[in-house]
Amino acid sequence: MLTILINKITERWKGNKRTSVGILAGILGLISNLILFLAKFFIGSLSGSVSIMADAMNNLSDTASSVITLAGFKIAGKPADEDHPYGHERFEYISGFVISILVTYVGVRFLDSSFVKIMHPSSVLLSPIVYIVLILSILMKFWQSHMYQKLSREINSDTLKATAQDSINDVYTTIAVLVSAIVEWFSGWRIDGYIGFLIALYIIYSGIKMILGFINDLMGVRPPEAEVLAIRKHLDHYPDIIGYHDLLIHSYGPNSIFASVHIEVDQDWSLPHAHEVIDSIEYEVKESLGVDLVCHLDPYPLDDPDFKRIAPELKKTLKDIHPQLRFHDLRVDKTTTPETIYFDLVVPEQLKKVKNTQLHDQISQHFISQSELAKLVITFDRTYLL
Repeated sequence: MLTILINKITERWKGNKRTSVGILAGILGLISNLILFLAKFFIGSLSGSVSIMADAMNNLSDTASSVITLAGFKIAGKPADEDHPYGHERFEYISGFVISILVTYVGVRFLDSSFVKIMHPSSVLLSPIVYIVLILSILMKFWQSHMYQKLSREINSDTLKATAQDSINDVYTTIAVLVSAIVEWFSGWRIDGYIGFLIALYIIYSGIKMILGFINDLMGVRPPEAEVLAIRKHLDHYPDIIGYHDLLIHSYGPNSIFASVHIEVDQDWSLPHAHEVIDSIEYEVKESLGVDLVCHLDPYPLDDPDFKRIAPELKKTLKDIHPQLRFHDLRVDKTTTPETIYFDLVVPEQLKKVKNTQLHDQISQHFISQSELAKLVITFDRTYLL
């Protein structure tokens, strides 16, 4: 059924599957959450239960979230224009950020209401309709979670994955409300305010967690390791290149990813041949991964006597200090006395606390003691992905 709806909406949006799936998720979430809100608001007002009312308001915030999701995916699906050359996909993160603020606000409001109920407890008027609505709510939230998970897999959307998890969390929330009603029914203990207080704390926690997540998305975070490994796999596929380094990946939305990398090649290659290899790498990464990769050529003097003399010694020095230290862009200036050796050093995560000056002195002393007198000028790479 979901597949049929996806195909129909995709036709309406001229083949933009991500936008159509996002709109479908927003519509289904809007309808189901609105039904849940109205049902719980009715039984909450009827029974005077603050925990049920808190759960109803949680569903109301979910309804508002669905509206924002709907608008977010619609705007995010707009093509690039003169003012936004990288597209509008980051609006998906903005809509999620607004949703998270709304969720947090609802939690704070009901934290106050629950505290008042704890200080001034009152009986909850329960009836069979209360239990029926709560049980049906749990079943609908299970269906919602399944629906969001299926749609998130269709477009690999972190926003919909988070929404699916939120639906499962709502199941636990409603179960807590149901347990509260059952306990008061059988024992007469007035724990409604305490349950509402816990639900409010949970809503606030979820909201703050979502805020931090979307702030990271908007600021830019390290890409998933699987994404980095996928690009490395394609680069490793080319045995003619010497190596690669300085990989950067910039995300302007789930489907708008740009990257750059330095490719090491033999300096004796002809320019047309080097251009052909670079073009094929960029084309393959774009076709396979959907990433716009730009490659920078770094020519290596493999047959240069100075390169042959220095490179093995430097490699041995770095390995003695730490097995994951790597260098690139090596060049030797023999016009100085002593000769000056320039290179870039890739510093692994394990040495992040070691200062550049400290590492520079250690490498210089070790190299000179094992090789010959020289001045080392090192450019430190600590922010790249490889």
